[in-house]
Order: sequence, then C-alpha cells, then structure tokens
Amino acid sequence: MGLISAPVTATPLLDRVTGPQDLRIMDRDTLIRLAGELRAETINIVSQTGGHLGSSLGVIELTLAIHTVFDTPRDKLIWDVSHQCYPHKILTGRREKMLELRKKGGPSGFTRRTESPFDPFGAAHSSTSISAGLGFAMARELGGDPGDVVCVIGDGAMSAGMAFEAINNAGALGKRLFVILNDNAMSISPSTGAIATYLAELGARPGEERSFFEQMGFTYHGPVDGHDLGGLVDSLHSLRQHATGPVLLHALTRKGAGYDAAEASADKYHGVAKFDIATGQQAKAIAAAPSYTKIFAGALVKEAAKDSRIIAITAAMEAGTGVDIFRRHFPDRAFDVGIAEQHAVTFAAGLAAGGMKPFCAIYSTFLQRGYDQIVHDVALQGLPVRFAIDRAGLVGADGPTHAGAFDVGYLANLPGFTVMAASDEAELVHMVATAAAHDAGPISFRYPRGDGTGVPLPEAGTPLPIGKGRIVEDGGTVALLSFGARLGECLMARRMLAAYGIPVTVADARFAKPLDIDLVEDLFETHELFVTIEEGATGGFAALVLGHLAGRGLLDGRCAVRTLTLPDRFIAQASSEEMYEEAGLTAHHIALLVRETLAAKGGLSARAQRFNGRHVPRIQVAE
Repeated sequence: MGLISAPVTATPLLDRVTGPQDLRIMDRDTLIRLAGELRAETINIVSQTGGHLGSSLGVIELTLAIHTVFDTPRDKLIWDVSHQCYPHKILTGRREKMLELRKKGGPSGFTRRTESPFDPFGAAHSSTSISAGLGFAMARELGGDPGDVVCVIGDGAMSAGMAFEAINNAGALGKRLFVILNDNAMSISPSTGAIATYLAELGARPGEERSFFEQMGFTYHGPVDGHDLGGLVDSLHSLRQHATGPVLLHALTRKGAGYDAAEASADKYHGVAKFDIATGQQAKAIAAAPSYTKIFAGALVKEAAKDSRIIAITAAMEAGTGVDIFRRHFPDRAFDVGIAEQHAVTFAAGLAAGGMKPFCAIYSTFLQRGYDQIVHDVALQGLPVRFAIDRAGLVGADGPTHAGAFDVGYLANLPGFTVMAASDEAELVHMVATAAAHDAGPISFRYPRGDGTGVPLPEAGTPLPIGKGRIVEDGGTVALLSFGARLGECLMARRMLAAYGIPVTVADARFAKPLDIDLVEDLFETHELFVTIEEGATGGFAALVLGHLAGRGLLDGRCAVRTLTLPDRFIAQASSEEMYEEAGLTAHHIALLVRETLAAKGGLSARAQRFNGRHVPRIQVAE
C-alpha cells in the first residue's frame, strides 16, 4: 500500500470546491491531485490550531471517495468518534472557518448536527456509528429521511461491545447499510486484543475463508487499499450499485499518512499542539508543574511497589491516563482492555472479588459508558474497586463531549460509595494512598486535565481520614466550601473580598461522600453566608450538602446559602479559562456572588457596598 505525496503549497483545485457536488464532476486524475491538496490543507490548518491530525490524514482518500460516490447530505455519512472529520469539514463548506477549529465560536473538533447538514449525527465517543446508522436506515424503510447511510468506523472502535451489538442487529434486519472499516491498527495507541489480531490476519489472507462479518449477515468486500483513491471510488460505485443488504468495506489505511513526522511518531500525531510543518516540532508550552495525570501515575507506581495486589486498568487510554507509566514498572499488572469501559469496570470487579486492588483509570466522560456495571457489578456487591477519574470538570478544546461534569452525581448516589476530589496535586497523591488503603467498598477520586498548581509534593501519600475535609484559610463573615480543583479560585476570591473588608473562610471538602457533616455544620453555623463551589453538574456535591442541612432542619433562615455548579447546559468548546468564565465558576464570579448576597441581606460594609456590582475592575484582585 503506497502513498506518495509531494509537498503542496498551492491549492487551486481545492479552491474551486464549494461542496461535495464539485467532486462529482472531476475526473480520476483531478481527484488524485485534489487529495494531495486536501492533505496539505489539513496539515496547514492543524499546524496552526492543534487538534487530531493523524486520524484525519488517514482518511483523506476515503473522505473524497465517499463524497464523490454518495449523494451527501441526502445520503447520510456518519463518522465514528468523528475526530477524523477535518477533511470532511473542509469539503463541506467550512474551510474558511477551520482556523478557528476547536476555539470559542469556531467549528467543533467533532461532527455536530447543529453545525452542518453534512453532519447528520454528532459523535466524540467511540463505537456509536453503526447503531446510529442502522437507526437512519430503518427510519428510511419506515418512511423517514430517504437516502443511503454510510458509517465509517475504526478498527479500534471495533473492540467495543456496542459495535458488535449493532452488527448483530443489522445482520438480522438485513437492510441496506454501508459500513466502512477504517483499519489502521491503531486507536490512540496501537490496537490491542483478539479483534485486532483477527483483523490483521483477515487483511493478510483475503478471501481464504468466510469472514466473521459474512457470518453475521454482511456482504464483505476487501481488504482494499484505503489510500488508492481510484480503487476506492470503483469499489464504492460497485457496492452502491449492487447492495441489497448490509455491506462492510474493509479499507487498510495508515494513521498520519502522507506526513513523515506523523508516520514516524508513536501515536501517529493523534492529538497535537501547534507545530512547525517542516520539522514536525510541536510548540508545547513549558509546564510550570507536572500534569495531574503524571502525578497520579507516579503516586500509583509508588503504592504498587509496596503492594503487589495493586492493578491498573484502562480502556484504550494508556497514555491519556498514565497507565503507560505504570506499565513500564509493572507490565504484568497493567491492562488496556480496548475501548470497552463496561468490560473494564466488571473486569475490575472480578479482580477485586479475587483479592486484588484494581485501579480503574478512565476519563470522567468515558466512565459514563460503564454505569450499569458500576451499579450492578461493583456497588451492589460492595467491591473495593478504585476509580481514578481523570479530566474532571471542563476540558477546553474537546468541548462538551469530553467534559467531566456528571460523575459526582452518578457515583455519590450509590450506597457504600466513597467519593473524593483532589483540590491540588498534593491532595491527589494522598487520595491515591487513601484509595489503596480502602477496602470497605468502592472509592473514587477525580482530578482535572492539565498541569498541577505547583504545590510541593509529599514524598509519599498518606491515607486521609475518610469523610473529613480541612480548613485552608480562616475568616469570618463568609464560608467558601470547595469540592475539587476550584479551590485556587476560592482562595483568589478570598483575596479579592479581603480588599473590600469581607473576611472569608476557605475550606476543602475533600469528600462528597461520606460528607464531613461536622465541617459543614460548623461553617454553616458560624458564618453569615455559606457557599459551595464545585466543577460538576447540578445534583452533585451541593445537593448532598443541602440535603444534609435540610434533613437537620438547618435551612431555616439563620444563614444564607448559595451554590455554584456548572450550569444546566452543555458548554461549547473554548479554552478552559473561557469555559469556566461562561460557567460562572471563576474567582470573580465567586466574589460577585458573595457581595451581591451580603448586600441583599444588608450585611455588607459601607466600603464593600461602594464596590458592589459587576463594574468592580478585575485588576483589584490581590495576588
């Protein structure tokens, strides 16, 4: 499978493309030249914006072939995960906006129904395309939207059970549906598991036996060269002309194809910062402190050195969760189960029942995919599975599909669950130790994406007293009770309010469950205003605090109570700072809430009243 791409600087063919209809009047040689321009344009854009490059470069030819053969948007094109959709967006009328990719107000890094009629189904999580595509196909059969349906799914996504559930259903229904298996032997890292081995063998011995997909009721075609544009167009034309039921086209591609720096990289430039095209050098800012992910991995390695029962599990996110670091020290105790969160959770439950100490390291947004297993297989049996929940809160450019907003609510309502959140990286080290020592049931700890705050790290973690928070700064009139990594914003708000003569106590809850009821009641009873702050959705930490206070009859007027959570809406992609600004969870918003509430109660000093309101300049913040 060869792909030869000479450097391209001008894009005269691409400049003529206003939509897929323009591709359908081009001859074969012109399309091939256009592929070179589209690849160059994709590289140029991502070099200036950052984003998912390798996956997009791997589908340049597939994207052109699909839009050439099928009548999009009448025919529905569904990208699994959709992080590979940049060439698709360039060809479907969004080229001029692509330099704003993944920024506030710009195109999403994933497909979005609200963004374009060429995006019939939104995505960002894995293995949903065939299920959604089958839904579109059945809607067509039942009198809904007409047209063919094309689903593009990667081999990594085929490791998830949902893909096989959809294949099982589609094969039984027998309706016309096109599935293109984009097989590049990669997820973020190289694909793992028996499915990856099977697909590799299927590609090496085409036609020798009836494939699994044929046995499941699909017409199987392939494998074909996913970078042979002419061959792809011919294959798709033939399949479209003759298909009567579900069809699977097996295309072998290369992640990062056509860009040497990407192809030479271990992750094929899966996700990159801005970079220099000539050298491939990424312009990553120098970190002021290690990332929370690295801190977690290092702390877990230290705990595992002391306890051979500690196991690390992740779901196709070894590098993203730090399990790759753990694997380097303990290869026999690290498990990447593929894109299979449900299995990961129950696998961990079985390990716990067998006497091990499993740490299930999964992003907050992906842990949602295993919720029934958390309830039924872990919580109901009281098994001590440890959940390390990365990417808590808002995550910036990946937007609402990757935000860690809901885990506190959906875990803290489960009987016997211990739920923690780290306010900084030192606290994270202690929470890893706490989880390692905890055998009385399931326990979780959440922490944000990105670099730590720079606080000194302990040499070793110390288990925390279960259900006990801490006072960070003593004050008087106002109590700010933070759960998680908004603690720094609370301390900044304290400095702002001190300039207005308002004394503030800042406390770190540490635990949402069990709640530190002594701390909550003490703060409530000794302050005029009590505010909870968290980087999670409504129904989380604040709801637990309010539920306790109401149950104790303490919400009867003696102290004003306010809560700050993520708003009840999905916040579109932007920088993390812009997203928290929109969410109203910055130091300025905290201080403003305090001033407005005290003013309404008549408890604001004359000096503070002079500064009350949104007109207070932010430069008043005392650093």
